[in-house]
Amino acid sequence: MASRATAASQKALPRLKKPHSHLGVAALFLAPALLGLVIFRLAPIGVAGMGAFYRENPEGDQVFVGLANFMSLFEDMGFWHSLRTTIVFNLIINPVQIAISFAMALLVQRPGRGITFFRAAFFLPMTLSIGLTAVLWLILLDQTLGPINALLEQLGFARQGFFRSEDQALGTMIAVASWKGCGYWMIFLLAGLFSIDGQLYEAASIDGANGWQRFLHITLPQMRRPLTFVLIADTAVNFLFFAPVYIITSGGPNEATSLMMFRAYEAAFTFTNWGRSLAYSSVILLIVIAVAIIQLKLLRHGENES
Repeated sequence: MASRATAASQKALPRLKKPHSHLGVAALFLAPALLGLVIFRLAPIGVAGMGAFYRENPEGDQVFVGLANFMSLFEDMGFWHSLRTTIVFNLIINPVQIAISFAMALLVQRPGRGITFFRAAFFLPMTLSIGLTAVLWLILLDQTLGPINALLEQLGFARQGFFRSEDQALGTMIAVASWKGCGYWMIFLLAGLFSIDGQLYEAASIDGANGWQRFLHITLPQMRRPLTFVLIADTAVNFLFFAPVYIITSGGPNEATSLMMFRAYEAAFTFTNWGRSLAYSSVILLIVIAVAIIQLKLLRHGENES
């Protein structure tokens, strides 16, 4: 009787689905996103990587030339100048943007009167298109008709060249890019700040820690991952920085803003040398991957030490 009752109860219990059925459902839902990733991201990268090994002959046919595009690239002093300019641009803009974004996130973290307004105001530049942003700052900073130079003149200062000055053009481009991008990165860092357990701050306050000590020993360690993510993403974005250079300076004056992405565009659409352009793009991709790997290793090393 007991065995019959056990068998009946087992039949009454719902059967658990096999794990592979859940994997099939998950794969079905992920398929559109994965397909889009392959078509719009991975496939173009593969095409660009293969195209860097080809060159168009006088008859208009694509001919395999091996590493010839890369060799001619490395023999060109213009390439090394653009590489140096791009590295300087990134060494300055990345820490500047992250520091400003982090400060903005800290300022608007706590609820209070007017905080929503400031959050919206900080994020507002990100809602403008990159083309509109470039044209806007080109007008504002114009040496002859720009209102900012007019204001400087009223205050007793000399008019500044900004984009027209070889010494100021790259710094001005960094300022414009930071004005547009800092609000975007602030959102990610603000999300990281909200994820920190408030009990950690309460315990530290009870132990007598002041605001600076709480920031050093709680906020910064807890924000390691968000800051690393923003650093990697920001580096990738800034290595691909292109539109304002194209719209405002065209790499000038005297190649002061000749970043690698602009040189890749110039090789393709000005000189119709697609192999050289794709070689530029491949070098940029390899640099971004190498920087991301180094940053991830530094993150893991820091976590192991802590």
